[in-house]
Amino acid sequence: MLRRADAELDELLVRTYQNVNRVESSMLASSQNDLSIAELHILESVGRGEGGSRSISAIAQAMEITLPTVTVAVKRLEKKGYVQKSKDENDGRVTRVQLTARGRKMDAAHRYFHENMVRSITREMSEAEVEALVRILSKLNRFLLRKQGEMSEKRQGEQEI
Repeated sequence: MLRRADAELDELLVRTYQNVNRVESSMLASSQNDLSIAELHILESVGRGEGGSRSISAIAQAMEITLPTVTVAVKRLEKKGYVQKSKDENDGRVTRVQLTARGRKMDAAHRYFHENMVRSITREMSEAEVEALVRILSKLNRFLLRKQGEMSEKRQGEQEI
């Protein structure tokens, strides 16, 4: 049985996740573009790459999704005009992805959304409260990553049987 504070925390975590997704979806809809949230996050990953470019495998690794998923999404984003692909100068087997002007514009709008969200959350917090929130969310993230790893190992074990 969960303590009252634990139950409240559980409810807050679920609602916070849902609300961030809703607001992000609304932001996308209001900008009148043809992107999904997943595609927007791929643009974000590409934009974070060194020199504004990333290989398809680096995108997959950073986002913890499969290479085929990224390949399909990049192909779709290229058709929509948000990214362009090129062969790596040093290794022709590697496909690099970079944002087009349209892709940079959407990535900047997405970053602006997140910056405003963080500023609005921390605006009325003391430095100590912000640091505590960062520590708490870091612990939550480590827990979720550990659980994700455990579930992945379990699935791999089941597949080997």
